[in-house]
Amino acid sequence: MSESTSNSTTPLHGVHVEAGASFTDFGGWQMPLKYGSELAEHQAVRTSAGLFDLSHMGEVRITGPQSAEALDYALTARVSAVAPGRAKYSLICTESGTILDDLIVYRLDDGGDGAVEQEAREFLVVPNAGNAAAVAAALTERSARFDATVRNESSQTALVAVQGPEAARILAAVLPEAEAAELDGMGYYSARPATIRAGGETGDVTVLAARTGYTGEDGFELIIGPVADRGVLSTAATAVWHTLLGAAEGLGVDLLPCGLASRDSLRLEAGMPLYGNELDLGHLPSESGAGNAVPLKSKESDFIGRDALLAAREAGTGITTGQTIVALKGTGRRAARTGYPVLDGGGHRIGEVTSGVPSPTLGHPIALARIDVAFKDIGTELSVDLRGKAEPFTVVEPPFYRRAQ
Repeated sequence: MSESTSNSTTPLHGVHVEAGASFTDFGGWQMPLKYGSELAEHQAVRTSAGLFDLSHMGEVRITGPQSAEALDYALTARVSAVAPGRAKYSLICTESGTILDDLIVYRLDDGGDGAVEQEAREFLVVPNAGNAAAVAAALTERSARFDATVRNESSQTALVAVQGPEAARILAAVLPEAEAAELDGMGYYSARPATIRAGGETGDVTVLAARTGYTGEDGFELIIGPVADRGVLSTAATAVWHTLLGAAEGLGVDLLPCGLASRDSLRLEAGMPLYGNELDLGHLPSESGAGNAVPLKSKESDFIGRDALLAAREAGTGITTGQTIVALKGTGRRAARTGYPVLDGGGHRIGEVTSGVPSPTLGHPIALARIDVAFKDIGTELSVDLRGKAEPFTVVEPPFYRRAQ
């Protein structure tokens, strides 16, 4: 990541400046890279809890009687099968089957069957920061044939995430008693409205609390808004941020503000892809480790990219031909980095690293790489060219890290 040259800042930018954060450009946004030690931030999430500003992410709301059908057509997921209060990971693909973005869809309506309830159908799509405008435009175009309305609320929304083993206890401490009692019943990929008791002049802040995350740990993402007034949004987001930190302090729990550096090492340990690294416009889902997000067998309705993806499945692309993403474990000490060549036993290039770090949790280098499918089997011994020196790596089963249940 480079030094920031972006002019886009989140509603929490002042908080990060005050906390002494180092900034970087990410998807056109000035985002905290770290506040102090990225290793300490990583370890806080694994052992206690970390607090993230994710307000650079997009939020696109789709409403109307045919909003589910519109999303079925626009995305790879069977959105119409998502139950109220649940979320679904999905891809939005091009006509040629490549990946425009990966995203999460939340169903917000109560699922009633009457005419009024049909009118109230409501979904929230959260795309990646740099793709928010493109995703909103694509959803608008693809929804034109349906009775559905698309609104890009990205600039009116903030998003704060609390992640780690202590996340639920911290969040419960800032909720009304009745809401706190319901947290344990929230499963992974569920979402519901919640009330953050911020106190002071701000008072209560209503959020959408989703049990989702990008770290491999338990945690919640809190969506604040939409609020048209930037100042009001900033005040609400700042209140939520400080209220969570204050609650953790009151509980005697370590809650560290965390930047993008630790978020990247956390998601890589959890084997989660990053758009622009593992996922991009140049590759199909089956070439990107995301084939499971395309339910071609169970989703019978048409969607953008279906024909191309069916053809790719018939050809075995990413399965028996071409390339695919694999997980690599280093046996040395030096980490493989994005773009480094991956070599077979004879020293021939068979692909390249898409993401790589020295794993803080596991104590050895880990990487994701796109390589020829002939070398994808677990246990295959390969090497990575680390600036002229071949270092040994082994294909392993992802994820690298899995939290204790």
